[in-house]
Amino acid sequence: MSSKASSSRGGESIVADCGRNTSTCGYCKSPTSSSISHGLWTERLTVHDYQALLDRGWRRSGCYLYKPEMAKTCCPSYTIRLRANDFVPSKEQQRVRRRLERFLDGELDLKPREQTEDPDVEVSEPVRKLLGSGKREQNNEVEPIMKDLSEQIDNAVQRCIQSGEFPSNIQIPKSSVKKVLSAKRKKLAEGSEELLYTSNIAFPIVAALKQTSQKGEGRNNAEENRLSPETVSEKLLSEIKKVGEFPSLAIKVCKGHINFFSATQVTSSERDQGESLPSATTTTKSSSNNLQVRKKKLEIHLKRSSFDPEEYELYKRYQLRVHNDEPESISKTSYKRFLVDTPLIEVLPSSDGDDDEEVPPCGFGSYHQQYRVDGRLIAVGVIDILPKCLSSKYLFWDPEFASLSLGNYSALQEIDWVKQNQAHCSALEYYYLGYYIHSCNKMRYKAAYRPSELLCPLRFQWVPFEVAKPLLDKKPYSVLSDFTKASLSPAPQASETLVKSTREREDMEMNNSDEDSDSDSGVNGNDIANILISLNGARLRYKDLLRIMNMRVRKQMESMFISYRKVVGAELSERMVYELQ
Repeated sequence: MSSKASSSRGGESIVADCGRNTSTCGYCKSPTSSSISHGLWTERLTVHDYQALLDRGWRRSGCYLYKPEMAKTCCPSYTIRLRANDFVPSKEQQRVRRRLERFLDGELDLKPREQTEDPDVEVSEPVRKLLGSGKREQNNEVEPIMKDLSEQIDNAVQRCIQSGEFPSNIQIPKSSVKKVLSAKRKKLAEGSEELLYTSNIAFPIVAALKQTSQKGEGRNNAEENRLSPETVSEKLLSEIKKVGEFPSLAIKVCKGHINFFSATQVTSSERDQGESLPSATTTTKSSSNNLQVRKKKLEIHLKRSSFDPEEYELYKRYQLRVHNDEPESISKTSYKRFLVDTPLIEVLPSSDGDDDEEVPPCGFGSYHQQYRVDGRLIAVGVIDILPKCLSSKYLFWDPEFASLSLGNYSALQEIDWVKQNQAHCSALEYYYLGYYIHSCNKMRYKAAYRPSELLCPLRFQWVPFEVAKPLLDKKPYSVLSDFTKASLSPAPQASETLVKSTREREDMEMNNSDEDSDSDSGVNGNDIANILISLNGARLRYKDLLRIMNMRVRKQMESMFISYRKVVGAELSERMVYELQ
């Protein structure tokens, strides 16, 4: 006889199959120990029931709910949460925000572009020395003005191709503008101007033209052969000037190079005394303003959980490059089962406002939060929005944006979301970060979001992390509520001040599994009489079944229901419908 469970709350139901799972641990990967958890397969689940299950240590993966058997599993996993209004960002978390803001403002490049020079192109020795020595003084970050100038040159190249000056099938590398060392500016100065930046893009263009003509693919080989770096640089300069002049820069060509000079007037005596220009950084800022560095736009979209091909492609890139997964393991089916499928029944805000329940404008349920920069999808956060919390489930991001710490940034955004939506739903005040595993270094970052709380696996009380940490430093599994309340609080979700209990009580509790106690029920842990059951469409309590069951079936059912009641708690076992088939 198979079994399923469903919830009758609000006339809606859930279907689940209860069982225990033993598997290889994905954290410690130990060959001698295993991850042990309880499981519930669900078809439908109300947000209220899932909130209650979260507060008993459960978590979902798609439509499968699991709860570590804390006293037996190899890596005990504690539910961790944070009250959003109490959050105090660390210096590193503040730096994450500033870094992304600098990126959006055009002040920070993700990956500076490297100039690719064709080995067949001969560059004059003075210029080669100039650019070679310049690399020693350059910062790792490309100045915004250099990026903008490169884009101007690239646009000029494209206009030359469109006008027929260059063949459409030519393969030309991206241009690169390099900064000229201040020590070299005096030697290369022209009158009252000093050289700040230079580009040698004309040389690889000529090399590409020669390569095209040798293959016989050019439309006018004779004309292309006559092109020299000097001619190409002049053509590009002409196209750049068609767009407009830059007041803070003078653009000239010399021996095939496109050079950018400061338009600031400097006397020869000032130059001789070394008082020529402000620093290159100051000039860059001025030039950047004149060129109007284009700022990037970050958009965050919240959408109901559903399959999106663009999200799936991003997920594949993330799993392959960040987690080194095998390609065959990243199927569309496994992705949907993990991050798209959800049993949560959505709750929408009341249109007439008569509903007594407070609901945020988006409602309750499962969502994907998309992060886009100038329309490009760079990250997706998979979250559940519940009556008391936003529960973060998973985040995947574009590996090209790894330097922006999008995992940390998305967590900060989700905390802000909770704060903002408390105006619509006062009970929604927590941010759940999933499981905290003290024995796994990769999971300890979650405790950096302070002040956080861990869920006691025995009594399901919330314990401040600072109180729990000394216990976890001694052993991976600990009954955190062995520190009893100094003062009772009527709100079970509130942070509690705890004091240490007697050693005799600790020994007694530690000898019991966390699933062998149901101290919050107020009745005997084996009292299964009022478990709600559905049989052939009819709903009844377990005690009503006793009259129609023989002794063999009764013993089988009794063992199953005792286990079920222990892992979900007395209240949920009497509210959720356990369907027998």
